[in-house]
Amino acid sequence: MKRVVITGLGAVTPIGNNVSEYWHSLINGVSGAAPITRFDTSQFKTKFACEVKNFDPQGIFEKNEIRKYDLFTQYAMYVTDEAIKNANIDFETLNKDRIGVIWGSGDGGVSTFEEQIGEYKLGNGTPRFSPFFIPKRIINIASGAISIKYGLRGINYTTASACSASNTAIIDAFNYIRWGKADMIISGGSEASITESSIGGFNASKALSTLNEDCGKASRPFDSTRDGFVLGEGAGALILESYEHAIKRNAVIIAEIVGGGLAADAYHLTGTHPDGEGAILGMQLALEEAQITPDKIDYINAHATSTPTGDSSELKAMEKVFGSNPNANISATKSMTGHLLGGAGAIEAIACIKAIQENMVPPTINTQTVEQDFANKFNLTLEKAQPRIVNYAMSNTFGFGGHIASSIFKKFTE
Repeated sequence: MKRVVITGLGAVTPIGNNVSEYWHSLINGVSGAAPITRFDTSQFKTKFACEVKNFDPQGIFEKNEIRKYDLFTQYAMYVTDEAIKNANIDFETLNKDRIGVIWGSGDGGVSTFEEQIGEYKLGNGTPRFSPFFIPKRIINIASGAISIKYGLRGINYTTASACSASNTAIIDAFNYIRWGKADMIISGGSEASITESSIGGFNASKALSTLNEDCGKASRPFDSTRDGFVLGEGAGALILESYEHAIKRNAVIIAEIVGGGLAADAYHLTGTHPDGEGAILGMQLALEEAQITPDKIDYINAHATSTPTGDSSELKAMEKVFGSNPNANISATKSMTGHLLGGAGAIEAIACIKAIQENMVPPTINTQTVEQDFANKFNLTLEKAQPRIVNYAMSNTFGFGGHIASSIFKKFTE
């Protein structure tokens, strides 16, 4: 099996439109939650979200090209551009037959779908759809658009495992490279789901927080008063390549990926198993693949969306895998970014990699009173970032349908 390394990162998030801004906001405990600006929320129970601010994609698109792409694809191409520049890649010097794209998304072009169906209804049923309707809304189009832009002819597809989609994509990319099926893969995920149907649908299922009067504190993972997640949007991109390929092109290696565990709760359409059975298996498989014991993990970026059952089931799973009072710092960065659904795993993988680079664990903000059953069992890195040597970091993501993905990143050594 080949070693797989990370050589480039790109991010656009509710708390920063590049990796540097994103990381600075994370370690300073900045919340991205604010009243929704995209549509009139007067009839909705939840009136806030974590929107991306001041996004300007024009620098990476040709004139008049933006209208071809839904916002989730714009985010994908924007972060890919940053990651490629960060990795100092010149594709014309590389074998593009062996460079691929594996991308993750949960909703794809949902805003395009809403817009086009709305116009259809307003037109009294006359079918006057945009010629870009289908390619803008289909979930696989981001991976296709990235490959077309850069002429990459290798492995290309999209993972659609709900909120674990981009972590699943990263693990798939890791596997294809270590199996020798590709030299380099651009991976990650994007989501642009702050729409009327998303807010309305999640409200109907009672999944969203309704703390409208103090929305900056609404995402409060592990807190005994938590009442649901805060919807976020954005994207993250990672450049994965084989160690040999990276060395040959004199790349700067940021970190190494050493394990990935994929599993299922096999329990409920939208709820996690109350005892975290799928999460336990996913974390155990990742540790087994990384060939390390649980005590070697220094930081865990928890899935922790701030939902009543989800957070407690994850902590139960962690206790089963790591024991009480484990070595690892745990933090829930969704307390700042909100929940990016299919894009969550990508930006949280970046948080893990930056923690390894900087030897700094980002905090969990807004959590005042930890649920009683777990109050003294874990270091949840409350309120302030904590410096510590981070050699190994784990990223957990869980999705509707019971999808489980856990990945492990390592400080790179020759």
